[in-house]
Amino acid sequence: MKIKTQYSCQNCGHASSKWLGRCPTCGEWNKFVEERTDDASQSGGSLASVREEFRTAKASAWVDLDMEDDEAAASFKGRRITTGMAELDRVLGGGMVPDSFTLIGGDPGIGKSTLLLQTAKGILGARNDLKLLYVSGEESVGQIRSRAKRLGISGEGRVFLAAETQLERVFSAVKELRPSVLVMDSLQTFSSGYLESAPGSVGQVREVAARLMMLAKTAGLAVWLVGHVTKDGSIAGPRTVEHMVDTVLYFEGDDAQSYRLLRTVKNRFGSTRELGVFEMRGEGLREVPNPSSLFLSERGKSVPGTAVTASLEGSRPLLAEVQALVSQSPLSMPRRTAVGMDSNRIALLVAILDKHAGVSFEKTDVYFNVAGGLRLSEPACDLAAAAAIWSSAADRAFPPGVVFVGEVGLTGEIRRVSQLEARVQEARRLGFKTVVMPPLGRGAECDLGGIEALQLASVAALGDLFG
Repeated sequence: MKIKTQYSCQNCGHASSKWLGRCPTCGEWNKFVEERTDDASQSGGSLASVREEFRTAKASAWVDLDMEDDEAAASFKGRRITTGMAELDRVLGGGMVPDSFTLIGGDPGIGKSTLLLQTAKGILGARNDLKLLYVSGEESVGQIRSRAKRLGISGEGRVFLAAETQLERVFSAVKELRPSVLVMDSLQTFSSGYLESAPGSVGQVREVAARLMMLAKTAGLAVWLVGHVTKDGSIAGPRTVEHMVDTVLYFEGDDAQSYRLLRTVKNRFGSTRELGVFEMRGEGLREVPNPSSLFLSERGKSVPGTAVTASLEGSRPLLAEVQALVSQSPLSMPRRTAVGMDSNRIALLVAILDKHAGVSFEKTDVYFNVAGGLRLSEPACDLAAAAAIWSSAADRAFPPGVVFVGEVGLTGEIRRVSQLEARVQEARRLGFKTVVMPPLGRGAECDLGGIEALQLASVAALGDLFG
Protein backbone atom coordinates (compact mmCIF):
# COMPACT_ATOMS: atom_id res chain seq x y z
CA MET A 1 0.00 0.00 0.00
CA LYS A 2 1.54 3.27 -1.11
CA ILE A 3 1.63 6.11 1.40
CA LYS A 4 0.94 9.58 0.04
CA THR A 5 1.71 12.94 1.59
CA GLN A 6 -0.57 15.94 1.25
CA TYR A 7 -0.88 19.30 2.97
CA SER A 8 -4.21 20.40 4.45
CA CYS A 9 -5.34 23.82 5.66
CA GLN A 10 -6.25 23.58 9.34
CA ASN A 11 -8.81 26.36 8.94
CA CYS A 12 -10.94 25.24 5.98
CA GLY A 13 -9.63 21.80 4.96
CA HIS A 14 -8.26 22.75 1.53
CA ALA A 15 -5.81 20.06 0.36
CA SER A 16 -2.68 20.62 -1.70
CA SER A 17 0.13 18.41 -2.97
CA LYS A 18 2.68 20.95 -1.71
CA TRP A 19 2.99 23.31 1.21
CA LEU A 20 1.46 26.76 0.73
CA GLY A 21 2.01 29.85 2.81
CA ARG A 22 -1.45 31.28 2.14
CA CYS A 23 -4.57 29.18 1.68
CA PRO A 24 -6.24 29.94 -1.70
CA THR A 25 -9.68 29.05 -0.29
CA CYS A 26 -9.94 30.89 3.05
CA GLY A 27 -6.99 33.28 2.71
CA GLU A 28 -5.40 32.34 6.06
CA TRP A 29 -1.62 32.27 6.42
CA ASN A 30 0.59 29.45 7.78
CA LYS A 31 -2.27 26.98 8.25
CA PHE A 32 -0.99 24.08 6.11
CA VAL A 33 0.27 20.95 7.86
CA GLU A 34 1.52 17.69 6.44
CA GLU A 35 -0.78 14.67 6.50
CA ARG A 36 -0.03 11.12 5.39
CA THR A 37 -2.69 9.02 3.69
CA ASP A 38 -2.76 5.79 1.73
CA ASP A 39 -4.05 5.16 -1.78
CA ALA A 40 -7.01 3.14 -0.57
CA SER A 41 -8.31 5.89 1.65
CA GLN A 42 -7.88 8.45 -1.12
CA SER A 43 -9.45 6.56 -3.99
CA GLY A 44 -11.61 4.04 -2.19
CA GLY A 45 -9.57 1.08 -3.53
CA SER A 46 -9.00 -0.31 -7.00
CA LEU A 47 -11.65 -0.26 -9.71
CA ALA A 48 -12.01 -4.04 -9.50
CA SER A 49 -12.66 -3.94 -5.76
CA VAL A 50 -15.21 -1.16 -6.21
CA ARG A 51 -17.05 -3.22 -8.82
CA GLU A 52 -17.03 -6.25 -6.52
CA GLU A 53 -18.41 -4.22 -3.62
CA PHE A 54 -21.16 -2.86 -5.87
CA ARG A 55 -22.07 -6.37 -7.05
CA THR A 56 -22.26 -7.88 -3.55
CA ALA A 57 -23.65 -4.87 -1.66
CA LYS A 58 -27.03 -5.21 0.01
CA ALA A 59 -29.74 -2.63 -0.51
CA SER A 60 -30.09 0.10 2.09
CA ALA A 61 -33.13 0.08 4.34
CA TRP A 62 -35.88 2.24 2.86
CA VAL A 63 -39.41 3.27 3.75
CA ASP A 64 -42.32 4.79 1.88
CA LEU A 65 -42.63 8.56 2.40
CA ASP A 66 -46.43 8.38 2.70
CA MET A 67 -46.56 5.48 5.16
CA GLU A 68 -47.35 6.83 8.62
CA ASP A 69 -47.43 3.49 10.40
CA ASP A 70 -44.02 2.18 9.41
CA GLU A 71 -41.49 1.43 12.10
CA ALA A 72 -39.19 4.37 11.35
CA ALA A 73 -41.95 6.97 11.49
CA ALA A 74 -43.53 5.47 14.58
CA SER A 75 -40.22 5.35 16.41
CA PHE A 76 -39.54 9.04 15.72
CA LYS A 77 -42.86 10.40 16.97
CA GLY A 78 -42.84 11.99 20.39
CA ARG A 79 -39.29 10.97 21.18
CA ARG A 80 -37.85 14.33 22.14
CA ILE A 81 -36.03 14.18 25.45
CA THR A 82 -36.38 17.16 27.76
CA THR A 83 -33.08 18.46 29.08
CA GLY A 84 -34.64 19.84 32.25
CA MET A 85 -33.64 23.35 31.14
CA ALA A 86 -36.44 25.25 29.42
CA GLU A 87 -34.03 27.67 27.75
CA LEU A 88 -32.04 24.85 26.17
CA ASP A 89 -35.21 23.04 25.12
CA ARG A 90 -36.42 26.25 23.46
CA VAL A 91 -33.22 26.58 21.43
CA LEU A 92 -33.32 22.92 20.39
CA GLY A 93 -36.91 23.26 19.20
CA GLY A 94 -38.63 21.41 22.03
CA GLY A 95 -35.99 19.12 23.48
CA MET A 96 -33.24 16.73 22.49
CA VAL A 97 -33.88 14.43 19.53
CA PRO A 98 -32.54 10.85 19.62
CA ASP A 99 -30.41 9.86 16.62
CA SER A 100 -29.28 13.51 16.45
CA PHE A 101 -25.79 14.98 16.20
CA THR A 102 -25.28 18.38 17.86
CA LEU A 103 -22.19 20.59 17.75
CA ILE A 104 -21.77 23.33 20.36
CA GLY A 105 -19.00 25.93 20.24
CA GLY A 106 -17.90 28.83 22.39
CA ASP A 107 -14.94 30.65 23.87
CA PRO A 108 -12.76 28.83 26.42
CA GLY A 109 -14.26 28.99 29.90
CA ILE A 110 -17.64 30.27 28.70
CA GLY A 111 -19.48 27.31 30.28
CA LYS A 112 -19.97 24.71 27.52
CA SER A 113 -18.92 21.78 29.70
CA THR A 114 -20.98 23.10 32.61
CA LEU A 115 -24.07 23.39 30.41
CA LEU A 116 -23.75 19.83 29.11
CA LEU A 117 -23.05 18.42 32.55
CA GLN A 118 -26.12 20.16 33.94
CA THR A 119 -28.27 18.64 31.21
CA ALA A 120 -27.44 15.24 32.68
CA LYS A 121 -29.53 16.11 35.74
CA GLY A 122 -32.51 17.07 33.61
CA ILE A 123 -32.19 14.02 31.38
CA LEU A 124 -32.18 11.68 34.37
CA GLY A 125 -35.29 13.34 35.72
CA ALA A 126 -37.10 13.09 32.39
CA ARG A 127 -37.08 9.31 32.10
CA ASN A 128 -35.85 6.43 34.22
CA ASP A 129 -34.49 4.40 31.30
CA LEU A 130 -31.95 6.96 30.04
CA LYS A 131 -28.18 6.79 30.50
CA LEU A 132 -25.50 9.33 29.67
CA LEU A 133 -21.83 8.83 28.86
CA TYR A 134 -19.61 11.90 29.26
CA VAL A 135 -16.21 11.53 27.57
CA SER A 136 -13.59 14.23 28.04
CA GLY A 137 -10.30 14.53 26.23
CA GLU A 138 -9.26 17.55 28.29
CA GLU A 139 -10.13 16.69 31.91
CA SER A 140 -9.59 13.74 34.18
CA VAL A 141 -12.47 11.78 35.67
CA GLY A 142 -11.70 13.32 39.06
CA GLN A 143 -11.99 16.84 37.68
CA ILE A 144 -15.33 16.10 36.03
CA ARG A 145 -16.64 14.46 39.20
CA SER A 146 -15.53 17.43 41.29
CA ARG A 147 -17.37 19.86 39.03
CA ALA A 148 -20.48 17.68 39.09
CA LYS A 149 -20.50 17.73 42.89
CA ARG A 150 -20.12 21.51 42.89
CA LEU A 151 -23.13 21.73 40.58
CA GLY A 152 -25.13 19.41 42.81
CA ILE A 153 -25.42 16.66 40.19
CA SER A 154 -25.86 13.04 41.22
CA GLY A 155 -25.45 10.32 38.62
CA GLU A 156 -27.92 7.89 40.22
CA GLY A 157 -25.98 5.08 38.58
CA ARG A 158 -26.92 6.30 35.10
CA VAL A 159 -24.20 8.88 34.36
CA PHE A 160 -20.81 7.48 33.35
CA LEU A 161 -17.54 9.39 32.96
CA ALA A 162 -14.47 8.63 30.88
CA ALA A 163 -11.19 10.43 30.20
CA GLU A 164 -10.25 9.25 26.72
CA THR A 165 -8.93 10.59 23.41
CA GLN A 166 -8.96 7.41 21.29
CA LEU A 167 -12.19 7.19 19.29
CA GLU A 168 -12.19 3.40 18.98
CA ARG A 169 -12.09 3.01 22.76
CA VAL A 170 -15.02 5.38 23.09
CA PHE A 171 -16.98 3.25 20.63
CA SER A 172 -16.21 0.15 22.69
CA ALA A 173 -17.55 1.90 25.80
CA VAL A 174 -20.70 2.89 23.92
CA LYS A 175 -21.20 -0.71 22.78
CA GLU A 176 -20.85 -1.94 26.36
CA LEU A 177 -22.88 0.74 28.18
CA ARG A 178 -25.46 1.49 25.45
CA PRO A 179 -26.13 5.08 26.61
CA SER A 180 -28.97 7.23 25.31
CA VAL A 181 -26.81 10.37 25.21
CA LEU A 182 -23.10 10.67 24.41
CA VAL A 183 -21.15 13.86 25.18
CA MET A 184 -17.72 14.28 23.53
CA ASP A 185 -15.63 17.12 24.98
CA SER A 186 -13.99 18.25 22.77
CA LEU A 187 -13.67 17.53 19.03
CA GLN A 188 -10.07 18.72 18.63
CA THR A 189 -8.75 16.30 21.29
CA PHE A 190 -10.01 13.03 19.78
CA SER A 191 -8.27 10.94 17.16
CA SER A 192 -8.85 7.75 15.22
CA GLY A 193 -6.27 5.01 14.88
CA TYR A 194 -7.08 4.74 11.18
CA LEU A 195 -5.19 7.97 10.52
CA GLU A 196 -1.59 8.80 11.40
CA SER A 197 -2.11 12.56 11.72
CA ALA A 198 -2.20 14.30 15.08
CA PRO A 199 -5.43 15.07 17.00
CA GLY A 200 -6.97 18.34 15.87
CA SER A 201 -5.70 18.07 12.29
CA VAL A 202 -8.18 18.48 9.45
CA GLY A 203 -8.09 14.78 8.61
CA GLN A 204 -8.70 13.69 12.20
CA VAL A 205 -11.47 16.24 12.73
CA ARG A 206 -13.28 15.05 9.60
CA GLU A 207 -12.82 11.38 10.47
CA VAL A 208 -13.98 11.76 14.08
CA ALA A 209 -17.02 13.82 13.08
CA ALA A 210 -18.01 11.43 10.29
CA ARG A 211 -17.81 8.35 12.48
CA LEU A 212 -19.71 10.02 15.31
CA MET A 213 -22.43 10.98 12.84
CA MET A 214 -22.77 7.36 11.73
CA LEU A 215 -22.84 6.27 15.37
CA ALA A 216 -25.70 8.65 16.14
CA LYS A 217 -27.76 7.53 13.15
CA THR A 218 -27.18 3.78 13.49
CA ALA A 219 -27.05 3.31 17.27
CA GLY A 220 -29.99 5.60 18.01
CA LEU A 221 -28.31 7.86 20.55
CA ALA A 222 -28.02 11.63 20.78
CA VAL A 223 -24.41 12.74 20.33
CA TRP A 224 -23.20 16.11 21.63
CA LEU A 225 -19.84 17.35 20.38
CA VAL A 226 -18.00 20.32 21.87
CA GLY A 227 -15.90 22.37 19.45
CA HIS A 228 -13.25 25.03 19.93
CA VAL A 229 -13.68 28.43 18.31
CA THR A 230 -11.21 30.51 16.33
CA LYS A 231 -10.27 34.13 16.97
CA ASP A 232 -13.05 35.32 14.65
CA GLY A 233 -15.67 33.41 16.67
CA SER A 234 -16.36 30.52 14.26
CA ILE A 235 -15.96 26.86 15.20
CA ALA A 236 -12.43 25.64 14.46
CA GLY A 237 -11.92 23.00 11.80
CA PRO A 238 -13.23 22.42 8.29
CA ARG A 239 -16.72 23.67 7.46
CA THR A 240 -17.68 20.13 6.46
CA VAL A 241 -18.15 19.33 10.16
CA GLU A 242 -20.98 21.87 10.43
CA HIS A 243 -22.58 20.32 7.35
CA MET A 244 -22.45 16.84 8.92
CA VAL A 245 -24.21 17.68 12.16
CA ASP A 246 -27.94 18.24 12.66
CA THR A 247 -27.64 21.24 14.97
CA VAL A 248 -24.97 23.90 15.50
CA LEU A 249 -25.13 25.96 18.70
CA TYR A 250 -22.97 28.88 19.81
CA PHE A 251 -22.56 29.66 23.51
CA GLU A 252 -21.64 33.33 23.85
CA GLY A 253 -20.97 35.77 26.63
CA ASP A 254 -18.98 38.75 27.80
CA ASP A 255 -16.17 38.25 30.29
CA ALA A 256 -17.38 41.33 32.14
CA GLN A 257 -20.95 40.01 32.41
CA SER A 258 -22.36 36.98 34.20
CA TYR A 259 -25.00 36.00 31.67
CA ARG A 260 -24.57 33.72 28.65
CA LEU A 261 -26.46 33.52 25.35
CA LEU A 262 -27.13 30.27 23.51
CA ARG A 263 -27.85 30.75 19.80
CA THR A 264 -28.73 28.35 17.00
CA VAL A 265 -27.17 28.78 13.57
CA LYS A 266 -28.37 25.44 12.18
CA ASN A 267 -31.20 23.21 13.35
CA ARG A 268 -32.85 20.45 11.34
CA PHE A 269 -35.47 19.98 14.04
CA GLY A 270 -36.52 23.54 14.84
CA SER A 271 -36.05 27.26 14.33
CA THR A 272 -32.62 28.83 13.88
CA ARG A 273 -33.62 32.16 15.44
CA GLU A 274 -34.30 31.03 19.00
CA LEU A 275 -32.23 32.44 21.85
CA GLY A 276 -31.57 30.96 25.27
CA VAL A 277 -30.35 33.15 28.14
CA PHE A 278 -28.46 31.87 31.18
CA GLU A 279 -26.69 33.45 34.13
CA MET A 280 -23.41 31.99 35.35
CA ARG A 281 -23.24 31.62 39.12
CA GLY A 282 -21.03 29.78 41.56
CA GLU A 283 -23.41 26.82 41.60
CA GLY A 284 -23.60 26.68 37.80
CA LEU A 285 -25.80 28.08 35.07
CA ARG A 286 -29.20 29.47 35.99
CA GLU A 287 -31.93 30.02 33.41
CA VAL A 288 -33.22 33.54 32.79
CA PRO A 289 -36.89 33.18 31.81
CA ASN A 290 -37.39 36.96 31.48
CA PRO A 291 -34.30 38.28 29.65
CA SER A 292 -35.90 41.62 28.74
CA SER A 293 -35.98 42.74 32.37
CA LEU A 294 -32.39 41.54 32.77
CA PHE A 295 -31.05 43.60 29.87
CA LEU A 296 -32.95 46.68 31.03
CA SER A 297 -32.21 46.26 34.75
CA GLU A 298 -29.36 48.80 34.74
CA ARG A 299 -31.21 51.37 32.67
CA GLY A 300 -31.57 54.57 34.70
CA LYS A 301 -33.31 57.79 33.86
CA SER A 302 -33.58 58.85 30.25
CA VAL A 303 -30.51 60.66 28.96
CA PRO A 304 -29.58 61.86 25.47
CA GLY A 305 -28.30 59.08 23.23
CA THR A 306 -30.38 56.17 24.54
CA ALA A 307 -33.46 54.37 23.25
CA VAL A 308 -35.21 51.04 23.80
CA THR A 309 -36.21 48.66 21.03
CA ALA A 310 -38.19 45.41 20.84
CA SER A 311 -36.33 42.77 18.87
CA LEU A 312 -37.64 39.32 18.02
CA GLU A 313 -35.40 36.33 18.71
CA GLY A 314 -37.23 33.37 17.21
CA SER A 315 -40.63 33.34 18.90
CA ARG A 316 -39.47 35.48 21.83
CA PRO A 317 -39.75 39.29 21.89
CA LEU A 318 -36.74 40.82 23.60
CA LEU A 319 -36.36 44.42 24.77
CA ALA A 320 -32.89 45.94 24.61
CA GLU A 321 -31.32 49.34 25.17
CA VAL A 322 -29.27 50.92 22.40
CA GLN A 323 -26.83 53.74 23.09
CA ALA A 324 -25.17 56.30 20.85
CA LEU A 325 -22.53 58.96 21.38
CA VAL A 326 -22.01 61.73 18.84
CA SER A 327 -19.00 63.95 19.48
CA GLN A 328 -16.80 66.39 17.60
CA SER A 329 -14.07 64.65 15.62
CA PRO A 330 -10.48 65.88 15.28
CA LEU A 331 -10.02 63.61 12.26
CA SER A 332 -10.46 64.41 8.60
CA MET A 333 -12.44 61.16 8.29
CA PRO A 334 -14.75 60.84 11.34
CA ARG A 335 -15.16 57.45 13.00
CA ARG A 336 -18.23 55.24 12.75
CA THR A 337 -17.90 52.53 15.41
CA ALA A 338 -20.61 50.02 16.32
CA VAL A 339 -20.74 47.21 18.90
CA GLY A 340 -23.69 44.82 18.89
CA MET A 341 -25.04 45.90 15.51
CA ASP A 342 -23.68 45.83 11.97
CA SER A 343 -21.35 48.80 11.52
CA ASN A 344 -22.42 49.15 7.88
CA ARG A 345 -26.03 49.43 9.01
CA ILE A 346 -25.12 52.16 11.50
CA ALA A 347 -23.20 54.07 8.81
CA LEU A 348 -26.28 53.78 6.61
CA LEU A 349 -28.56 55.17 9.33
CA VAL A 350 -26.14 58.06 9.93
CA ALA A 351 -26.28 58.92 6.22
CA ILE A 352 -30.10 58.75 6.25
CA LEU A 353 -30.30 61.07 9.27
CA ASP A 354 -27.84 63.46 7.66
CA LYS A 355 -29.93 63.59 4.49
CA HIS A 356 -33.50 63.54 5.81
CA ALA A 357 -33.42 64.63 9.48
CA GLY A 358 -31.40 67.81 9.05
CA VAL A 359 -28.55 66.72 11.34
CA SER A 360 -25.00 67.09 10.04
CA PHE A 361 -22.47 64.38 10.90
CA GLU A 362 -19.73 65.68 8.63
CA LYS A 363 -17.37 66.57 11.48
CA THR A 364 -18.56 64.23 14.22
CA ASP A 365 -17.63 60.75 15.39
CA VAL A 366 -20.49 58.32 15.97
CA TYR A 367 -20.14 55.52 18.51
CA PHE A 368 -22.93 52.98 18.89
CA ASN A 369 -23.45 50.19 21.42
CA VAL A 370 -26.11 47.64 22.38
CA ALA A 371 -26.19 47.44 26.17
CA GLY A 372 -25.60 44.10 27.83
CA GLY A 373 -23.51 42.55 25.07
CA LEU A 374 -26.49 41.66 22.89
CA ARG A 375 -26.21 41.55 19.13
CA LEU A 376 -29.15 42.88 17.13
CA SER A 377 -29.50 41.99 13.45
CA GLU A 378 -33.19 42.59 12.84
CA PRO A 379 -34.27 45.57 10.66
CA ALA A 380 -36.98 46.31 13.24
CA CYS A 381 -34.25 47.80 15.45
CA ASP A 382 -33.40 50.50 12.88
CA LEU A 383 -35.74 53.12 14.31
CA ALA A 384 -34.36 52.81 17.85
CA ALA A 385 -30.79 53.05 16.57
CA ALA A 386 -31.63 56.12 14.49
CA ALA A 387 -33.48 57.68 17.44
CA ALA A 388 -30.51 57.14 19.78
CA ILE A 389 -28.08 58.70 17.27
CA TRP A 390 -30.41 61.66 16.67
CA SER A 391 -30.92 62.10 20.42
CA SER A 392 -27.19 62.29 21.09
CA ALA A 393 -26.58 64.67 18.19
CA ALA A 394 -29.42 66.97 19.28
CA ASP A 395 -28.60 66.53 22.99
CA ARG A 396 -32.26 65.82 23.72
CA ALA A 397 -33.52 62.87 25.76
CA PHE A 398 -36.70 60.99 25.03
CA PRO A 399 -39.25 60.66 27.85
CA PRO A 400 -39.07 57.47 29.95
CA GLY A 401 -41.36 54.59 29.07
CA VAL A 402 -40.93 54.86 25.28
CA VAL A 403 -40.00 51.96 23.00
CA PHE A 404 -39.12 52.27 19.29
CA VAL A 405 -40.00 49.65 16.66
CA GLY A 406 -39.61 50.04 12.91
CA GLU A 407 -37.39 49.60 9.86
CA VAL A 408 -35.82 52.68 8.27
CA GLY A 409 -35.66 52.94 4.49
CA LEU A 410 -33.11 54.84 2.42
CA THR A 411 -35.55 57.68 1.81
CA GLY A 412 -36.08 58.08 5.54
CA GLU A 413 -39.49 56.38 5.64
CA ILE A 414 -40.43 54.09 8.54
CA ARG A 415 -41.55 50.65 7.38
CA ARG A 416 -43.75 48.11 9.11
CA VAL A 417 -42.29 45.04 10.85
CA SER A 418 -43.58 41.55 11.55
CA GLN A 419 -45.31 40.45 14.78
CA LEU A 420 -45.79 44.00 16.02
CA GLU A 421 -48.42 42.95 18.57
CA ALA A 422 -46.03 40.53 20.31
CA ARG A 423 -43.38 43.24 20.59
CA VAL A 424 -45.84 45.79 21.97
CA GLN A 425 -47.27 43.33 24.50
CA GLU A 426 -43.77 42.61 25.82
CA ALA A 427 -43.13 46.35 26.19
CA ARG A 428 -46.44 46.84 27.99
CA ARG A 429 -45.67 43.94 30.35
CA LEU A 430 -42.44 45.67 31.39
CA GLY A 431 -44.20 48.96 32.11
CA PHE A 432 -43.64 50.93 28.90
CA LYS A 433 -46.42 53.39 28.14
CA THR A 434 -45.67 54.53 24.58
CA VAL A 435 -44.54 52.82 21.40
CA VAL A 436 -43.14 54.75 18.43
CA MET A 437 -43.99 52.69 15.37
CA PRO A 438 -44.57 52.95 11.61
CA PRO A 439 -48.03 53.83 10.27
CA LEU A 440 -50.35 50.84 10.20
CA GLY A 441 -51.79 51.66 6.82
CA ARG A 442 -55.36 51.72 5.62
CA GLY A 443 -57.50 48.93 7.04
CA ALA A 444 -54.69 47.46 9.17
CA GLU A 445 -55.44 46.58 12.78
CA CYS A 446 -53.17 45.97 15.75
CA ASP A 447 -54.16 45.18 19.34
CA LEU A 448 -51.85 47.37 21.42
CA GLY A 449 -53.42 46.43 24.75
CA GLY A 450 -53.95 50.01 25.87
CA ILE A 451 -50.42 51.26 25.21
CA GLU A 452 -50.18 54.64 23.45
CA ALA A 453 -49.04 54.47 19.83
CA LEU A 454 -47.18 57.28 18.07
CA GLN A 455 -47.12 56.50 14.36
CA LEU A 456 -44.04 57.93 12.68
CA ALA A 457 -43.85 58.14 8.89
CA SER A 458 -40.28 59.44 8.52
CA VAL A 459 -37.13 60.03 10.54
CA ALA A 460 -37.54 63.71 9.66
CA ALA A 461 -40.28 63.86 12.32
CA LEU A 462 -38.10 62.56 15.19
CA GLY A 463 -37.64 66.08 16.55
CA ASP A 464 -41.41 66.68 16.63
CA LEU A 465 -42.29 63.56 18.60
CA PHE A 466 -42.35 64.99 22.11
CA GLY A 467 -42.24 68.72 21.49
